[in-house]
Amino acid sequence: MDVLQLFLLFLCVLHLTSSGPLSKHIDHRNLFTQRVCCKRQSHFVYIGQDISGSPVSVDVGMCRSHCGMATISSHEARQQEYSKHSSMLEFLRSKKMRTRGLTAPEIPEQPSQLPSCRAGQACEPTGMRVERLLLFEGPREVEVIEECHCEIKLSQCVRVPALRTYYFETPYETVMDVGGCSRSKGASEGFSCVPTKFDSALLETPNKGDVIRTVAACELRQSCYRVPFVEYYYETVQDADGVKEERLKEIDVGRCLGGCTTGNRCLLRSPSDPENCHLWSERPSGSCVPQGYQSHSFINQHGQIRTILSITSCLCQN
Repeated sequence: MDVLQLFLLFLCVLHLTSSGPLSKHIDHRNLFTQRVCCKRQSHFVYIGQDISGSPVSVDVGMCRSHCGMATISSHEARQQEYSKHSSMLEFLRSKKMRTRGLTAPEIPEQPSQLPSCRAGQACEPTGMRVERLLLFEGPREVEVIEECHCEIKLSQCVRVPALRTYYFETPYETVMDVGGCSRSKGASEGFSCVPTKFDSALLETPNKGDVIRTVAACELRQSCYRVPFVEYYYETVQDADGVKEERLKEIDVGRCLGGCTTGNRCLLRSPSDPENCHLWSERPSGSCVPQGYQSHSFINQHGQIRTILSITSCLCQN
C-alpha cells in the first residue's frame, strides 16, 4: 500500500510540473488571439450647422489602436456633449453654469492596453464612404470609416490603394480607388510621405458628373512643399529669315501644397489632471505660400510680350 501511494504521488507531481509550461503556452496563444481586435468604433465629430440652424455631428468612426472594451473616453464624451450646442461659446457657458453646482465626477480614462495588431502592423481602414452634407455655410464632404483591418507598416514611401464609396445607398453608388500615401517617415524630422502627382476620374452623378482628384505618386517631402502644375500657352517665334511661327509653350508654374501646424489645440483641460484635454479645437494652420519664383517671358499670338511667374519653392507663413 505504501508503494502504491508513493507511485500515485509521483504521478501527481509529474502532471503538475508538465502542465505548467503547457498552460503558459496556451495562455500566451489565447492572449495573442485576444490582441487581434482591430475593429471600428464610434467617433463623433461636430461638423457645423445645417440649413435649419441645428448642430450636425457625424460618426466618422475610428480604428481601434489598442484592445479593450469600446467604451467612450472623457474626450469622446465631451465631444458628443459639445455637438449638442450651436457654438463653442454656448458650450463653455453651459459648462460654467454646471460647475457652479456640484462638480460631476470625472469619467475615468482607459488604462494602457495592448496593441490591437501584432508587431509591424497597424489598425487601418479597409474602406471609407463619402457623406455629402448640406450645411448653412454650404455643401461639405465628410469621409466615414466603414471597416478596419490590420495592415503591414511600410518602410518605403509608396502610393497605396484607398477605396472611397460615393453616393452610398443611391442608384449612383460608386466605389473608386482615389489612392493615398503610406505612413512612412523620412530619416530627417519634418519629412512625410505626401502626394506629388495627381490624376483625375469622372464620377457619374445626378447632376451630370463630378471630377474626382486621385493620387498617382508619392514622395518624402516636408509638410509644406511644391508640386508640378503645367500650363500651356501659344508663343510666336521668328527665325533668321524673318518667318514667324506659332508654337505651343509648356510652363510648369507649380503649386504649394501641405499645411503648417503650430500652437496648442487644447481648449479645455481637466482641473485634476492638466495632461488630460477634454476639448480640442480645429487644427490651427498657417498658409503654405510660394517662397521663390521664376519669370518666363515670351511673345504671344498678338505680338505682345507676356510674362508668366512660376513657383520654385514654398514655405510656411503663419
